[in-house]
Amino acid sequence: MAVKVSGDDLGVGPAVDRLGLSLTEAVDLAGAEIGDVLTGRRLTIAELGTEVANRIARRLPSQQRDIWEHEGPYAAGQPLGEAVVHFCVRILTLQRVVCFAPRDGNTAPFVLVDEWLEEPIPDIDPEAARAELLRRYLHSYGPSTRADFAGWLGVRAGDAGPWWSPVEDEMTQVEYGRRTWVLTEDLDALRSLRSAPTPKGVRLLPPSDPYTQLRDRETIVDRQHHRDVWKTVGAPGTVLTDGRITGIWRPRKSGRKLTITVTTFGPLPARTEKSLQAEAEQVATLHGASSVEIAYATC
Repeated sequence: MAVKVSGDDLGVGPAVDRLGLSLTEAVDLAGAEIGDVLTGRRLTIAELGTEVANRIARRLPSQQRDIWEHEGPYAAGQPLGEAVVHFCVRILTLQRVVCFAPRDGNTAPFVLVDEWLEEPIPDIDPEAARAELLRRYLHSYGPSTRADFAGWLGVRAGDAGPWWSPVEDEMTQVEYGRRTWVLTEDLDALRSLRSAPTPKGVRLLPPSDPYTQLRDRETIVDRQHHRDVWKTVGAPGTVLTDGRITGIWRPRKSGRKLTITVTTFGPLPARTEKSLQAEAEQVATLHGASSVEIAYATC
């Protein structure tokens, strides 16, 4: 299974190769420790990664442990082994070992599935699961293409066949600036968009909001601003104005004061600035700030 991260767009492969491990062996090491670490607890990915990595390090031969504890290429100051554990946790979620609990303030803690859920997760046929994932993707992001779906999923376009092929009979090809596909059952809803009112309002969307995961990016952001919105490292939040992305934003907290820097792609009407202030106040609450101000800049 190929898993990708930010930074240099590295997968976990180079890391486990340096350690002389297979990915399966790395997942097994993490899985052997994660139960003791998480029992009766909720931990963020950073907390979980640190504790599990430290426990694994004690079990490794000295030469392998040195590599495990040495800084890796994924994040400044992060040991290679801790980054490997982060990858392994993702796989352990697919293996139904861990899952997210509801957010606690600004954090998303992990818990053990067996402790958190009252009933076992039902088994589902892998092909049926892949087909259902594609249906949900097309319902949310269609019209779309096989390549766009693969990019959203995190696999090569040529590897998307097991997801795409079982649903082909449920799709209809449409021209949407290019050759794309939509679920046939969604065609009427798509046609109705021609007469739908233009969306109104302003929102501060967080980094990696589902809206900005749309692969047909030019429908929501002019091409010249794509690199501002979709960064490999340190993705910003986005300013959504009447259905289009009109800028980006970043928060900075000092004590109990939050400053939100909004970088716009053009001039904003006065009414938009007033709406942004209301949005900023809600963001301040999430950050535990008692006051907030907006600093404006222009690309």
